[in-house]
Amino acid sequence: MSFKYFIDGVEVEANADDTILSSAKRAGIEIPTLCFSEDTAIYGACGVCVVEAEGVPKLLRACSAKPQEGYKVHTDSERVVRARRTALELLLSDHTGDCRGPCKLNCPAKTDCQKYVNEIKDGKYFEAVSTVYDAFPLPASIGRVCPHPCEDACRRKLVEEPISIAFLKAFAADKVLESGNTYKIPVAGDSGKRVAVIGGGPAGLTAAVKLREYGHAVTIFDQQPKMGGMLRYGIPQYRLPKEVLDAEIAIIAESGVEMKNGVKLGRDIDFDTLTKTYDAVLIAIGAWTSVPMGVKGEELEGVEGGIYFLEKLGLGEKPVIGERVAVCGGGNTAMDACRTAVRLGAKEVYVIYRRTRNEMPAADIEIEEAEEEGVIFKFLTNPLEIYGENGHVTGIKLQKMELGEPDESGRRRPVPIEGAVEDIKVDNVLMAIGQVANCDGVKGVDLTRKGTVVCDEMTFRTNIDNVFAAGDVTNSGAGIAIEAIAEAQKAAFCINNYLEGDDVRYKAPYFVEREVTAEEFEDRPKQSREKMPGLTPEARKHNFDPVYFGFTEEQAKAEASRCLECGCHDYYDCKLIKYANKYDIRPGNFTGEVHNRPLIEIADVIEHNPDKCVLCGLCYRTCEEVAKKTFIGLYNRGFSTIINPMFPKAEAASYCATCGLCVEACPTGAMKRKF
Repeated sequence: MSFKYFIDGVEVEANADDTILSSAKRAGIEIPTLCFSEDTAIYGACGVCVVEAEGVPKLLRACSAKPQEGYKVHTDSERVVRARRTALELLLSDHTGDCRGPCKLNCPAKTDCQKYVNEIKDGKYFEAVSTVYDAFPLPASIGRVCPHPCEDACRRKLVEEPISIAFLKAFAADKVLESGNTYKIPVAGDSGKRVAVIGGGPAGLTAAVKLREYGHAVTIFDQQPKMGGMLRYGIPQYRLPKEVLDAEIAIIAESGVEMKNGVKLGRDIDFDTLTKTYDAVLIAIGAWTSVPMGVKGEELEGVEGGIYFLEKLGLGEKPVIGERVAVCGGGNTAMDACRTAVRLGAKEVYVIYRRTRNEMPAADIEIEEAEEEGVIFKFLTNPLEIYGENGHVTGIKLQKMELGEPDESGRRRPVPIEGAVEDIKVDNVLMAIGQVANCDGVKGVDLTRKGTVVCDEMTFRTNIDNVFAAGDVTNSGAGIAIEAIAEAQKAAFCINNYLEGDDVRYKAPYFVEREVTAEEFEDRPKQSREKMPGLTPEARKHNFDPVYFGFTEEQAKAEASRCLECGCHDYYDCKLIKYANKYDIRPGNFTGEVHNRPLIEIADVIEHNPDKCVLCGLCYRTCEEVAKKTFIGLYNRGFSTIINPMFPKAEAASYCATCGLCVEACPTGAMKRKF
């Protein structure tokens, strides 16, 4: 006989055989579970399915508790949420497996590198590009210029060398562009909301795409003749062919993003007008002002900011330089400037850097290629004075330095060596020691002492209600393109929440990551990193042709096959990580001894990771009750309890059905097919 009761105010029908969980499920009400399966007997171990019934002192486990007529059950009360959070924090306090690969975790934009690398291995290039677009647009462009922090974290380097993750991204994107079957950005139905994005660089373009995906109408305003920002006007053609950038921007335009170029804020359009015309405004103007060095002689002709020098080239001009050029700085802009000077015909090009090679922030490959092209590096030197004749620079005096104690950045502070001065003759000095934002046109927005926009780091909102900021123009200042992109995706998330009337702060998803050593990979056969074919140093010195030709298909698949597949195979279906994010858990609340146990071979084709196991029992209960095999079970007691085969390895083949039902039942990815 059926009866009725209430779950979260919804009337639910139940019968005598029902549990709260089964009747809730039939009514379309979700109650989280880890240890429950409809195919096995009720276990009730995890404590995640607890609910609160009015008038009942104890919380009830929905998987086993029987409802009663007139019950008023709550699945998300404060008490319930607190109990679930505690249960999950206890489970995760000793959960030491990898959720995602370190490549993804170290990417500022959290691009699923492991996924697209494996899609490339399988020849699924369109799918690989789609995976990148889940994080950001411009895969072909960013794949060419990113200093790839993903590769810094790649565990393949514990075997020999990290995977060429960035080049693989560019390869897949190029293949799709060449095919003519270009990626189509998915756009939700029209929201009726309008967003203005000020700045068409990597941050502005990324935010525009993400906001279009939410269904908002987006217009980008940019002062330059074409979109692309620093990707177009700060990175030379030999690193990023502008036809590639044009093709990727065209994909963004096809999504419905309106692009207005040659529009300067404060000159062609008023900031106050934008804030009143659009439902939300995102400031993403970047950092285009070169930081002066503060030395005598900077005003001389032939002295200019490195970014201005590169911008001229991007605008189609040919900067005038002499035979001897000094570039001051150690970042990627300095490398672009010195290598560009070589290509423009300079006979001697110096890089002046006050620390050593080890402290240079530029990418190693950029430094190496600059050296190959004949650039002379003068380490532990600092500009002291620029001098000239008839108003034009003729030389630069350098103060020799030595490294002292570490500064706030952790790098050893350069200290002048008294009386040690060097003099070199030059015709040009390019300053590339940093860039700052110019926010003159942004009226009414609070700025930091450095001139960047003050915004909340978790909502990206400024002091003006509907104005947000992202990228190099924000508190943190200038960084690499992928960092600006990462801020833009988060800002777009927050802008969408704002437009929907929900002021939700950005919250980084929860991940579990483990530390590994080279010993874990001693059995892996060594496979050298594929060498990217390209121009010789002598050939590339005299033109702006792309340095690299790109991987062949055979090379790309071989390189992708080197992936160790570090991340959890079950990540997208893992209930534990799903609930960890839903309930905002903090495993550090419970500290104590943590397991560190080896993988267990369950059978020839199945392995078990006990450090991912939460002892929910679903694997061995499924084995016994569904597969009708009593092959695995609990072994040991207390803290030492593990899931283990119940028979010696030699006998396993005759007992295990190798059906994989235990793998399918596991809610945390602890069970895995080996092949």
